[in-house]
Amino acid sequence: MSMKSPALLSAGDFMLLVVAAFWGATYLVVKDLGNVGSIGGMMAIRFVIAAAGLWAYWLFKRDKFQKQEWIMGIAFGISQTVVLNLEAYSVHFTSATNGGLIIALAIITVPILESAWRKNWLPYKFFIATSVAVIGLALLIMGNGFVEPNIGDLFMFIAMILRTFHFVILGRLTQGKTFSPVNLTTVMVSTSGLIMLIINPVAAIDTASTYSAGNWTSMLFLSLLCTSFAFIGMNWAVKHTSASRASLLLGTEPVWATIIAITIGGELIGAIGALGAVLVIGSTYWGQAIESKHRLK
Repeated sequence: MSMKSPALLSAGDFMLLVVAAFWGATYLVVKDLGNVGSIGGMMAIRFVIAAAGLWAYWLFKRDKFQKQEWIMGIAFGISQTVVLNLEAYSVHFTSATNGGLIIALAIITVPILESAWRKNWLPYKFFIATSVAVIGLALLIMGNGFVEPNIGDLFMFIAMILRTFHFVILGRLTQGKTFSPVNLTTVMVSTSGLIMLIINPVAAIDTASTYSAGNWTSMLFLSLLCTSFAFIGMNWAVKHTSASRASLLLGTEPVWATIIAITIGGELIGAIGALGAVLVIGSTYWGQAIESKHRLK
């Protein structure tokens, strides 16, 4: 009897869950830092520090950059910047619930696009699992209440579509290639940091001048762990799995955000929210098992 099971988490799966946990932590950190300075200034500082950290790490490795890494890094850095800014500014017009549910649709749109691209459709049970995950996310975050559709929802919908293409194309172009996740991430994050600093130079300086020692500690956590490390981890993991599987595992981000908000932020979660978290975790485990079996055929 084989000791291996397709339902068990691989190293790539575990890395994606770690990334989701760090990204879940950003909700609390960004909320705290957002009360001190501007969103644009905070984002510029975040990515400039993240880029500096990545270049410092690169100096130890000194892996030679490939031409394709520069091209892809700049291209995906631009698309990443557009997505992040659409998400950040959409919250000024819509609720966290509306935005969270719209961006969560990527759990479904990514496997649809990837299956169509590969001309190899995942089993229908996988799409049932992703749909259950979206329902679970709805139950988990619906406590904030819905607002009527507005321009903010449109921004978030565009961000979700762009994120879908970004994720699938990144996965397709890096799988089986010799690209360095560190090199690719360094160029991507540096591109984002440069663009955000050019757009928000005054806001970045003003925001930085208002930060306390505690704020800078939070910013270092946000920049180095939730950005530098997380993006390296994601780019490495996507090379070793499918975009569909990765999007499902990264879809657990709100669950981690809730856990952190309860344990650190002192927030409470009701029975409906707890049920939603259980549905997300259960459907994610089920979905990745289905995807594993499909890949082994």
